[in-house]
Amino acid sequence: MESTRGETPPIEQQRRAPRASGARRRPSGEAPPLPHGLGKTGTFWLLVIGYFVTVLIGVLIFPSAARLFERFDSMRMRWIASFRVGWLTHVMLWINTLSSRWVIRVIRWGTILALIAFKRWRQLWVFIGAVMFLEIAAYQISLSMARPRPLDVTILAGWNGYSMPSRPLAGLAVSLVGATYSLVVAGRPRYRTKWAVAIVVAIVVFARLYLAIDQPTSAGFGAVFGAAIAIVAFRWFCPNDVFPVSYRRGKSAHLDVGGARGAAIVAAVSDQLGLEVLDIKPVGLEGSGGSTPLRLRVKGSDDRPERYLFAKLYARSHVRADRWYKLGRSILYGALEDETPFKTVRRFVEYEDYTLRLLNDVGIPTPEPYGVVEITPEREYMIVMEFFDGAVEIGDAEIDDTVIDEGLGLIRRMWETGLAHRDVKPANLMVRDGHLKVIDVFFVQVRPSPWRQAVDLANMMMVLALRTDADRVYRRALLLFSEDELAEAFAAARGVASPTQLRTMMKQDGRGILERFRELAPARRPVSIQRWSVRRIALTAGVAALALLAISLLISNWAVFA
Repeated sequence: MESTRGETPPIEQQRRAPRASGARRRPSGEAPPLPHGLGKTGTFWLLVIGYFVTVLIGVLIFPSAARLFERFDSMRMRWIASFRVGWLTHVMLWINTLSSRWVIRVIRWGTILALIAFKRWRQLWVFIGAVMFLEIAAYQISLSMARPRPLDVTILAGWNGYSMPSRPLAGLAVSLVGATYSLVVAGRPRYRTKWAVAIVVAIVVFARLYLAIDQPTSAGFGAVFGAAIAIVAFRWFCPNDVFPVSYRRGKSAHLDVGGARGAAIVAAVSDQLGLEVLDIKPVGLEGSGGSTPLRLRVKGSDDRPERYLFAKLYARSHVRADRWYKLGRSILYGALEDETPFKTVRRFVEYEDYTLRLLNDVGIPTPEPYGVVEITPEREYMIVMEFFDGAVEIGDAEIDDTVIDEGLGLIRRMWETGLAHRDVKPANLMVRDGHLKVIDVFFVQVRPSPWRQAVDLANMMMVLALRTDADRVYRRALLLFSEDELAEAFAAARGVASPTQLRTMMKQDGRGILERFRELAPARRPVSIQRWSVRRIALTAGVAALALLAISLLISNWAVFA
C-alpha cells in the first residue's frame, strides 16, 4: 500500500534511511570534525601561568615559602658569581642591553608599524592587548611582592624598578613572542623563530643573573610569564587557522582549506550529507569578501562518476566582520536596509540556507541547496549547494535579449513576491547555455523597503548595460516596468547603494551608463540615502564614547610603548 503525502514512513524505513544515504549522526561525546582548542602548547603555557599564580599566592600567604625561595636564589647567585671573569663580564653587559627599554621599544613599535603596513588589524590589537596586560599585571605583582635585589652578591649593572618579576625580561619575552606570532608564517618558519627567541631570552636571562640584576626565580618567572601571555593571547583570540599570517595577496575573510580543516571538511560532508569529497578548491575569491567560496568535487553515480558542488565556508570571524560592517553602515547612513546583525555563525548559515530554499520556491533560478555542514560547533559551518558547471560570470558572457529579459524578469518576480536581492553585481550573476542564474543570496531580504527594491532594479540594469548599452536595456525594461518605476530606480541608485564591484566596473567602462539611464528616464528628485533616527544617534554617541575611552586608556598606558 502506497503512503500518502504527509504520512510518517514505517519505522523500518526510518532506520534504514540514514545508512542508505550514507549520512551518519555524530553520537554524544564524539569530537566534531574540527575540534577547537588552544592546542598542546597553548594548554601547556596556560597551565604554566596557573602554576606561577598559585606559587605567588602561596608565597604571599605563607612567609616560610618566601624564605625557602630566598635561600634557593642566594645559593644559585653565589654559584653563578663564581664564574665571573673580566672578558665575560663585558660580554654579559653587552647582552644585557637587549633587555633595555629602548630595544624593547624598537621591537614593539617595529611590530606595530609592520602590522599596520600589512593591515593585520586583528593581530595588531591582540599584540597591543597582550603587551598592555603584561605590563599592568607585572607592575601589580611587583608591588605586592616587594622583593629586594640580591643582597650578598655584587650587582654589576644598573637597574630600575622592583625585582619580582623581572619586568625587562617579561617585556622582552612578550614582545618577541608576540612579534613571532603576528609576523612569521606558521609552520617551519615560525617553529624555527620560536626556538631562536627562546635561545635569545635564555641568554639574556643568564646575563642578568651573571650581573646579579635579577634572581633566578624572578628572572624565570618574568621570562615565562611574558611568553605565556603572548602565546595564550594569540592562540585564543587570534588562532592561526582563522587569522593566518600570509604574505600572499588575498582577503582575510578567506580561510585556509588545507591541512586539518580540509580533512575535517571531507569527514563532515561524508557524515552529514553522505557525499564523498574527492577534491576541494577555492573559487571566486576575488568577488567574495564575507565567506570562503569552494568547489567540491564529489563522487557521483555509475553513469556519472564525478560531479561538482559549490560550498561557502563561514566562521565566527565572518560574523564579527558582518557585525562591524552593519554598525558602520548604521552610523554613516542610518538604515540603508536591514542592518540587524547576526548573533552566531550558526544563524548566519541557517539564513542563507533559508533564502536559497525560498528563492527556489518562488521560481528564481538559484542553486539547489544540499544542506548545512557543521565543521566546528558554533565556530565554523559550511553551506553546500548546486554548482553551475559550465556557467560564466555575466561580465565575461555574451548577452542577448533573452538574458536581458531574464535579468529584468528576475527583478520583477522578486518585486511581486516581496523580496530584494540587495547585492546585484556581476560576480553574483552567471550565464549558462544562454540563460541567467543567480548566486550568493545571503543578503536577500523579505518585505524590503520600496527604496531597496528600486535599487535592485537600477543595479540589474547597469550590470546588463555593461555588456550591451543603456538604450537597449532601457527599451527592454519598458516591457516590464513603467517609466515612473524606472525613474524611481535611478533616483534611488546613488553612491554606496550599488555594490563596490559594480561601481568599479562602471568607472572603468567610462561610458557614463548611469548618467545615460537618468537621461532616458523621466526626471525625478534624487532619493536620499541618509536616514536619521534615535537609534542612529545613540549608536554614534556610544561608539564615540567608547573610542574616547580607548584613546584615554592607551594614553594613560603610553609608557608601555614610549
